[in-house]
Amino acid sequence: MGFNRKKVGTQTSAFGSPGRINHDSTPFYTSRLYEGLPKEKVVSYIENPIPSQYLNRIFCKTCERMEELPDNSVHLMVTSPPYNVGKEYDENLNLNEYRAFLKRVWSEVKRVLVPGGRVCINIANLGRKPYIPLHAFIVEDMLDLEFLMRGEIIWNKASSGSPSTAWGSWLSAQNPTLRDIHEYILVFSKGMFSRGSLKRKSTITKDEFLELTKSVWTFPAEPATKVGHPAPFPVELPYRLAQLYTFEDEVILDPFIGSGQAAIAAIKARRQYVGYDISEEYVRLAERRIEEFSLTFNAPKLFEFKEKRSSYRSHAKKKK
Repeated sequence: MGFNRKKVGTQTSAFGSPGRINHDSTPFYTSRLYEGLPKEKVVSYIENPIPSQYLNRIFCKTCERMEELPDNSVHLMVTSPPYNVGKEYDENLNLNEYRAFLKRVWSEVKRVLVPGGRVCINIANLGRKPYIPLHAFIVEDMLDLEFLMRGEIIWNKASSGSPSTAWGSWLSAQNPTLRDIHEYILVFSKGMFSRGSLKRKSTITKDEFLELTKSVWTFPAEPATKVGHPAPFPVELPYRLAQLYTFEDEVILDPFIGSGQAAIAAIKARRQYVGYDISEEYVRLAERRIEEFSLTFNAPKLFEFKEKRSSYRSHAKKKK
């Protein structure tokens, strides 16, 4: 005689748990390991609208004060901050000054994010003599601002066209150097792990969700010469983050928008965007690229065009 066996939930043990069925992880999260880290603060979900004249725009000004954006108005921030390594848009700040500058930006980002809103920071580490772990410093500063860290994605750029040859001492243990073929995408949320949806549409597919919830993403970098900016990330990066962390028609902010890749990703994902950049040249570049993409992306496909034309003719005949 058949019978239904009730699934028994797993629980964290001294040896870990291979499965995760109704898993009770209370013993782990109440351990002393979590002492001193930011705690979730559950609040009512608040979402203030951004005035329409400020939506889908790029502002040529510093992102340290984003007066155009109300508190609790942005759903996702995705950016790659300037690296402070002498590129044409960088300032020559020391490490403490650089961190203080970014921390002012992250604090302002926290103000404009909705409760539970996400932050995704694309960052590469620098140098070799010694190595500067920028990602570790950013994590430290974000935790100090009481963001909740959600994880880190390793962006594997191994398939990119021009691999580094800076391997140090060739075939010798004297001074071999690791060649970075990855960057980080650091993921945080404001105050809460979950956030309101207001019954908006989720546009991510099952296959995308299964792939994008993995912690390693593999796709090539974007050539600077193709975009016209010295340090662009590919549209694929913010597009994936928009699909994973926002619903349709929500707002994506890039406070260092550069060539406009995050805005293009927002349009592709049918989201809204707001961007900031201090360079008039790059604001013009971004606006031109956004306009060109929008014209192509929003143009009717041949089949749609024929369908509309047929519908128009049918309507005209009925009028006669």
